[in-house]
Amino acid sequence: MSQPMSQPMSQPPGNPYQTSQNQPFGPPTGAYYLEPPSGPRPPRRGPLIALAVVGILLSGVIGGVVGHSLAGGGRGGSIGVLGQPVPAIDQAAAPSTPVEAVAARVLPSVVQLRVDGPTASGEGSAMVLSADGLLLTNNHVVEEAATAGTVTAVFQDGTTAPALIVGRDPSSDLAVIRAQNLSGLTPVELGNSDSLRVGQQVIAFGAPLGLGGTVTTGIISAVDRAVNVGEETGANTPTVLNALQTDAAINPGTRGALVDMEGKVVGINSAIATTGAQGGSIGVGFSIPINQARRVAEELERTGRASRAILGVTVADDPRQAGAIIRGITPGGAADQAGIREGDIVLRFGDQRISTGTDLQAAVGSRAPGEVVEVQLGDRTVQATLTAAPN
Repeated sequence: MSQPMSQPMSQPPGNPYQTSQNQPFGPPTGAYYLEPPSGPRPPRRGPLIALAVVGILLSGVIGGVVGHSLAGGGRGGSIGVLGQPVPAIDQAAAPSTPVEAVAARVLPSVVQLRVDGPTASGEGSAMVLSADGLLLTNNHVVEEAATAGTVTAVFQDGTTAPALIVGRDPSSDLAVIRAQNLSGLTPVELGNSDSLRVGQQVIAFGAPLGLGGTVTTGIISAVDRAVNVGEETGANTPTVLNALQTDAAINPGTRGALVDMEGKVVGINSAIATTGAQGGSIGVGFSIPINQARRVAEELERTGRASRAILGVTVADDPRQAGAIIRGITPGGAADQAGIREGDIVLRFGDQRISTGTDLQAAVGSRAPGEVVEVQLGDRTVQATLTAAPN
């Protein structure tokens, strides 16, 4: 293709950057061309075109070599992280965090339960109490199979076994079952729930939504929290728990163990607060203190039923003042014998502050029949010996 020839400008432009004291602003001396002026001899294009072609070829070769090097030789390799080997697994490595250490210790003792009843099926969790298959769970987990149905225990190693209900107590929402024909299981280690402090770190174990071996963490948000979880099947009175409150995530199926950082069980997860009928965890979960659960479990394993302490009063709340107002007295009951009268206001029960009638119900229910408890009233303090509720 022909190229346009350069032509001299008929009137060269001035150079604005050149000044002289002897000359006014204007074009410099001589002609000023954008390209060299054309002469009588035609330009020599052949060698230039050959050199350009050689340059293009060399550029292509060099670019290909560099690209191949940067790409690691094409699809067969990489010099980035994708080409690095997968780190080896150190099977002998010790747990790197306290939670990991507790999880490794406790998970073999946590069991997933599958419950099939006449009208419904469900899942939950339990914990191992003995090497021969004694398990502790919630009453609401197994109650569907109490009269007819089956309970299947699924262990961490995948072993399954049928389980029979030994005893259950709707009033405390606890049940003891036994997995059949097993031995060599690893029982949990029980702690002391009376030693818990607000802010103490805890770990929840269970099988939310059927996801066995789930571990969540949180803290003790409150102790001695009165929680009315409604009337359970078979209970003569609504279940009112004197519970531990935790923000560890607890969901349907996570009704397993609440464990301290030493790997000791301090509570049995039982209930959660939600924002709707289908709501999950909002960081407000409740666990039965293990000291109460231990006593109930011992009675259920031994007799198939558990005793429940009562004070022998009916109570009400007064929004104008704190405390539980005594509205009725059972003749001959614990309150009557202690000198408590209608109209008295209970401010403390033992070392627990009482703000409402529900607080008093929960505090009494967490005790054992026969315990002697100091009861602080509005104007005096009395000693009450708790009696057992009729079965």
